[in-house]
Amino acid sequence: MRIGIPAETRPGETRVAATPETVKKLAARHQVVVQAGAGLSSSVTDAAFEAAGATIGSAADALGADLVLKVRAPDEHERGQMKPGAVLVGMLNPFDQDNLAALAGARLTAFALEAAPRITRAQSLDVLSSQANIAGYKAVMMAANTYQRFMPMLMTAAGTVKAARVLIMGVGVAGLQAIATAKRLGAVIEASDVRPPVKEQVESLGAKFIDVPYVTDEEREIAMGTGGYARPMPADWMRRQAELVGERAKLADIIITTALIPGRRAPVLITEAMVKAMKPGSVIVDMAVEQGGNCELSELGKTVVKHGVSIIGEPNLATLVAADASQLYARNVLDFLKLIIDKEDKLVIDREDEIVRATLMCMDGELLRKQ
Repeated sequence: MRIGIPAETRPGETRVAATPETVKKLAARHQVVVQAGAGLSSSVTDAAFEAAGATIGSAADALGADLVLKVRAPDEHERGQMKPGAVLVGMLNPFDQDNLAALAGARLTAFALEAAPRITRAQSLDVLSSQANIAGYKAVMMAANTYQRFMPMLMTAAGTVKAARVLIMGVGVAGLQAIATAKRLGAVIEASDVRPPVKEQVESLGAKFIDVPYVTDEEREIAMGTGGYARPMPADWMRRQAELVGERAKLADIIITTALIPGRRAPVLITEAMVKAMKPGSVIVDMAVEQGGNCELSELGKTVVKHGVSIIGEPNLATLVAADASQLYARNVLDFLKLIIDKEDKLVIDREDEIVRATLMCMDGELLRKQ
């Protein structure tokens, strides 16, 4: 089978869908063609891919393969170079119906890895977790770079410097990594999330959990989430959370927001009034900026200063750690391929497999994922 790894064309996308490590395993049984320069932004040279067994070719060579591995969904020009019946694997955004319809129209068999269920068997191919882990780390590093004071407490001959106070809002994979990274840098950390089970995880990493009491059984049930994701909370609980978090935000030096709800606009957690109440020189990193933002004042792709507070709205933070992000993503892809390539090295799409079924967006011109 011919497997293609094209260069990513989306602006700002620095990752690549395969590395020499994964290409070596694929090339042992398949013909692998990598577009020239596909790995350069991830610190992988064409020579490294060739040494792993790949052939270096053009975009048309890579996109014209039987199986195409990508990071992001192909655009119209790329789709035009793919042959009907080809299999596409990548992060295709299962909530973008126009894109999925275009893939179906091109008669591609497309798998969106973000749609994999949160089950034990799918952990090794969980692209959301692998990339969010990196993004959570990078968010803290960007905040530390912008913050004009030390993160840890320092006792010097010139006096004592207090430790930075960090507030993490949303404690999924990204939030937990942000807590761990900020802790290593010596910060004092508080964290907030709607899901009660994460309290133990937060405290195990050395942070304090901001507990918003549930006053009804409905609130408690919704807070448990679905499939590992948060669900929209009732308005009264959101009001109580906002009041409590608002008081903690006044004391924070750095706030990192990570709250997302699949298929919906990100909830606004930090209002303009809360930003006004923060200390001058404070920093907010809005990791949900691509989905509308958790901060009312964040701007996509920009770092702005509002009311004396620096608000970082950099999207897709994993691309800023491209080498490791690509390495982890490529391993996720390789593990997924084990589900659709049999022992005879043939493509076999078993729609009875819950992971295959969940990630399969379209096949034979039929759109399978519908909102």
